[in-house]
Amino acid sequence: MALRQTPVCDFGARAPDFRLRDPDGREWSLQDCRGERGTLVMFICNHCPYVRAVGELIAADARALLVHGVRSVAIMPNDYRAYPEDAPRHMRTLAAELGFTFPYLIDETQEVARAYGAVCTPDFFGYNADLKLQYRGRLDATTPGRPAPPGAKRELLEAMIAVAKTGRGPRDQIASQGCSIKWREG
Repeated sequence: MALRQTPVCDFGARAPDFRLRDPDGREWSLQDCRGERGTLVMFICNHCPYVRAVGELIAADARALLVHGVRSVAIMPNDYRAYPEDAPRHMRTLAAELGFTFPYLIDETQEVARAYGAVCTPDFFGYNADLKLQYRGRLDATTPGRPAPPGAKRELLEAMIAVAKTGRGPRDQIASQGCSIKWREG
């Protein structure tokens, strides 16, 4: 596991479009996933301990954001042939176990992850209603083996609620950290 941190938010960067399939073969585009007041695009996988540490919170925050007009989508960018725990059948199981209310899509070619500039799992991209980037930080202070302390700020949730209300994210953001994306060889 190579630990990576996300770069600073490039405020106003436009969300790259995509067309990806879920584990059941349904195709989704960015427009299909877009929320009326904001869109959260997450790069996650099944095997990363950083994702596993926040999986339930990801699901809970996505549900909470729906009432604010923010929809979410998760994209699995890893080479699952080299990392079989990230294979589509396991994605389906993880989504069911955690109660995902959003699509969990496969980036077979890894072109979408590259277009977004994703570097790790989890990597969060929070867009406003105009699909302009406003958040590129962490979910909260949770790390593998260490949950966030009681009363800790819910950084991603609070940022995306602000984006839904004002169209702008917080200027101060703490980078997300996680496992490096498992890029395909060659």
